[in-house]
Amino acid sequence: MKDARFPELTARQIGILKTYGKIESYGEATRIFTLGDLQYDFFVVMAGEVTIEDPYNDNKLIVAHQKNEFTGDSGMLSNRGAQFHAVAQPNTCVLRITPKRLKEAISKHSDISDMLLNAFLLRQETVLTEFEGGIKLVGSGTSKETYAIRDFMEKNHLWYNFFDVDTSEEARELLKNFGLSSDDLPILINSDAKVCQNPSLEELARYSGVLMDFEDKVFDLLVIGAGPSGLAASVYAASEGLSVVTIDSKAPGGQAGKSSKIENYLGFPTGISGSDLANKAYVQAQKFGCNISIPHKAESIEHTGRHFIVKATNKTIKTRAVMAATGANYRQLPVNNIEKYEGSGVFYSATGMNAAACKNELVGVIGGGNSAGQAALFLADHAKEVHVILRGGNLGGKMSDYLVQRIEAAENILVHLHTEVVELKGRYYLESVVMRNGQGESIEKNITNLFTFIGASPCTDWLKGLVETDERGFICTGPGIKEEKLHSCDIFRERKPQSLETSIPGFFAVGDVRKGSVKRVASAVGEGSMAVSQVHQFLSEIKKTEETV
Repeated sequence: MKDARFPELTARQIGILKTYGKIESYGEATRIFTLGDLQYDFFVVMAGEVTIEDPYNDNKLIVAHQKNEFTGDSGMLSNRGAQFHAVAQPNTCVLRITPKRLKEAISKHSDISDMLLNAFLLRQETVLTEFEGGIKLVGSGTSKETYAIRDFMEKNHLWYNFFDVDTSEEARELLKNFGLSSDDLPILINSDAKVCQNPSLEELARYSGVLMDFEDKVFDLLVIGAGPSGLAASVYAASEGLSVVTIDSKAPGGQAGKSSKIENYLGFPTGISGSDLANKAYVQAQKFGCNISIPHKAESIEHTGRHFIVKATNKTIKTRAVMAATGANYRQLPVNNIEKYEGSGVFYSATGMNAAACKNELVGVIGGGNSAGQAALFLADHAKEVHVILRGGNLGGKMSDYLVQRIEAAENILVHLHTEVVELKGRYYLESVVMRNGQGESIEKNITNLFTFIGASPCTDWLKGLVETDERGFICTGPGIKEEKLHSCDIFRERKPQSLETSIPGFFAVGDVRKGSVKRVASAVGEGSMAVSQVHQFLSEIKKTEETV
């Protein structure tokens, strides 16, 4: 049975693809793309062989593409760098297609799109789960700075290999070989043995191609936030022909991306992790031509009357319509020394990276929502004990019943009701947690990893009062906004705001950042999808206005 990662294109499909590229022949072995190349080309083997080689492991052969097979992975849809070398062997003929033209072919031919995207996603999964290699990251497993880099790379599906100086002799040897000390950590080492000391996330994103350059023009729609609602809006808007840019300050997925397993999302009976769902939506949006760039954090916004100007880190973006999908962040625990342990014992998501550190350890999970329940069950497969800590007296108050039942059935999950964390202890990293129960008794547990999922605060600082919000900062939408709070303009003199429109026409809010939203993935996706039809109405209104001027 043919491996789904390396399918063969039919003669008809190759005939179609020929109209998007050009034929090239090589008499001798020729490197056709190199690890780290951005915007590298796509190749179909017409005759001969193209080998994919891993420079991180002495150019080890990964796969040899034969006639009618093709190179590439999902990084080709964005600006991500090539992960391997590709070499056309002697007497090889290929069809070369640029990424821009490849996207055009994918958008117009569904059977080609399905074959390529399925293979691309499977190849990415194989690289991330089965291969040791990629960028070397050397740092301490208890370092906040190292954790931030690992977290960014994990959530953006970047291929890397972590060397922990606390436990790995190889990591210490690497430092010695480069003449560095623990004071220089964390460091990144690429395949050419070039070292980058304590890189910023922006530097890492630019090197890997996650940070994407795009045109300086007025777009139809800017989506701020790449959680479920923002990604849904990106997919629908781009698929309907709008020019769309989507930015996010961290990674695709938002709060949902932190969920280890979502089991009540329609169409996934065995569940799907928030990270996988976000990654598939990220690729899907790019398939339709959406420009997604990370990390860009919205810092301010201005409304000129004709369009919006959003100032983000590293970029100023002009757009006719804006969709705020910035979500909400979990709040810090009200404990004095919380910052000391963030990234070195206190975390705001539970991923595979965290699971390894929890093996045979005591783990704490604070919160009573679905994210907390999913994290507790996920971590219970690795930890010795998981302590779920709630201030309230009802585990099922905000958590779905299926999660409650599983938590109650798990032998190594202990639930503490009417309990709160009052103190964290540890010299360099978290070593124990002090809790206080409803009777005022203090309980100290040797919890080394504490995951907190408590009361979310909306990410709306960047609005600077431009649109109406409630007393907690959530964005107000819909016809219920008081008339005196509405922007004075012709559009709102003729109609009230649409259901997902704010106090300024053309400015929409979806997902967790919106007042009155239901904090569930399915509803966020629904809002993002539905809002696109309202964007279309707004754009048609301003088009009519421009035509009459």
